[in-house]
Amino acid sequence: MFTMDAIYPVSDFSRKPAEHIKRLKATGKPEILTVNGKAEIVIQDAKAYEEMVDLLETLKKIATAAKAHDEGKGIPADEFFEKFEQKHGLKGEAIQD
Repeated sequence: MFTMDAIYPVSDFSRKPAEHIKRLKATGKPEILTVNGKAEIVIQDAKAYEEMVDLLETLKKIATAAKAHDEGKGIPADEFFEKFEQKHGLKGEAIQD
């Protein structure tokens, strides 16, 4: 995920923030900022961050569903859809976007 060309001293970011922002937007990849040679902070474009958070939320939902399945808490898909159609009055209707 991180490469050596994505590691910068925080002082470089302070001197040239526009350069970093332009690169972050162009690549969508995060950068590591260092203080005294030690990684201290990660920065990234807001759009890339939002996509990462959305992906994480999706993965959490998948993990929760997988756990429920493993614990025998799931129901067969045909049973789910039958209940869903009854609840929403969709029996025999085509679902449209």
